[in-house]
Amino acid sequence: MFRTATDWLGVYREQVNALNVYPVPDGDTGTNMHLTMQSVRRELDTADQHSMGSVARAISYGALLGARGNSGVILSQLLKGFAETVREARSVDATLLGKAFLAAQNSGYGAVMKPVEGTILTVARGVAEGAQTGSSVDAVLENALLRGQALLDQTPEMLPALKQAGVIDSGGQGYLYIVQGLLAALRGDELPAAPEITSYAQQQFENEEFGFCTEFLMSEATRPIEEIRELVTPFGDSLLVVGAEGYVKGHIHTNQPDELLATVGRYGRMLKTKVEDMSEQHTEILGMAGAAARAEEEVPPSGLVAVANGYGLVKLFRSLGARIVSGGQTANPSVQDIVDAVRSVSAEKVVILPNNKNVLMAAEKAMELMEGRAVVIPTRTLGQGIGAALAFNAEQPAGDLREQMEAGAQAVTTFEVTRASRTTNITTKDGRTLDIADGDVIGLQDDELVQSGGTPEDSVLDMLGRGFKGQEIVTVFGGPQKTQEDLDALAARIGKEFPSLEIETHAGGPDLYDYLVTLE
Repeated sequence: MFRTATDWLGVYREQVNALNVYPVPDGDTGTNMHLTMQSVRRELDTADQHSMGSVARAISYGALLGARGNSGVILSQLLKGFAETVREARSVDATLLGKAFLAAQNSGYGAVMKPVEGTILTVARGVAEGAQTGSSVDAVLENALLRGQALLDQTPEMLPALKQAGVIDSGGQGYLYIVQGLLAALRGDELPAAPEITSYAQQQFENEEFGFCTEFLMSEATRPIEEIRELVTPFGDSLLVVGAEGYVKGHIHTNQPDELLATVGRYGRMLKTKVEDMSEQHTEILGMAGAAARAEEEVPPSGLVAVANGYGLVKLFRSLGARIVSGGQTANPSVQDIVDAVRSVSAEKVVILPNNKNVLMAAEKAMELMEGRAVVIPTRTLGQGIGAALAFNAEQPAGDLREQMEAGAQAVTTFEVTRASRTTNITTKDGRTLDIADGDVIGLQDDELVQSGGTPEDSVLDMLGRGFKGQEIVTVFGGPQKTQEDLDALAARIGKEFPSLEIETHAGGPDLYDYLVTLE
């Protein structure tokens, strides 16, 4: 049922995106909810299908780990309440299903500091109310959908933004599609065709400076969830801090993403972060909305798609004209994610920058599926991607760009500082043996391990000493746990040791890395 619900929501993902206007018109509600459900499905694939406890854990754990955006985090809490109710059962009948939807509603409302009616929470309440009647599982789901739809239809009267745009709530619609998918699985219904999207609610709103949608996933927290929630509350609004299975998931809209992540990072192990500039995201949505209208107009010869994470890097690639596919190390995007991004770009041909060796194959497969409308520059690091993107020119044919973009990629040396995930020993290309313990600082030059031990800052200086060959510019991106003070101190050390280098520093480096450094 949950696998089918994931696919069912996927059919309507873009329709849900097109409805989104709350709390800001960022237009990714459907995508975020679908990514959350896809994470559930991945966990279900490895669960013991003969154990309700194993299946319930997969639903709750998968939803929390995959939760994206405000809507995804709330959905994870709805699914958590549902899963905890059925965890001890051997089978689910009409009565238990009704209790599960009621627990989902309570868990969802309980996760939000200031619940707002007219949102997914309202529809979850409607689903729970409807699920209290019915003598069979099918009937419970039918009644849940009827009552949920009735409250969804009322959401424009509850939220002025919805009424202004003339739409129902996007998160609530997404939740109903999930419930529809559960029922479709029982009935054996085929997946419907995806509806055609003709308009986006975001088109009715001005492009404002909304701030940054900031998320984090943390393990080994040294403070209770309530204290972490209080810790991040002063940083902004649309706040959600939730936890399950030993993990803490946070979501907040803020103008200080780097300070927030550095603050939270002191109280646990930061596993994953995501920061989106919502004003730029809004502009991108409007570009997608206008794609059909531009179909008859003259389009530029080339477009650009780049895979990246870390809000500083994302902002840089966007400034160079790229459409972003979120992903990178440990978070590889799917072939479909890349294809969707290529299709959203208005250009005769699109250049794809995978920016990670593990993404290269997916990018090449996406290129095949686009049947001549895309080319791949095989960038294996984010530094190479930056070098290639700097050489991009939308007015040149993509075929002509290949040589200069590949040369741009090769002109950049990339250093990455992260932590070892296991104990091992490595022999480097120059014959040195590195004894590495789990958790040690390690340094990679162009994706090859060359350094271990010391502080992250020591790692940067050590690798620069090995890699400096008279280059002119060093650019340092600080990871999620690094403050501006950390960046300033590192820049001072680099300037003292390499006085000829021009130094740039930026917050918003990639997840799981202390620093990403490029030398060009």
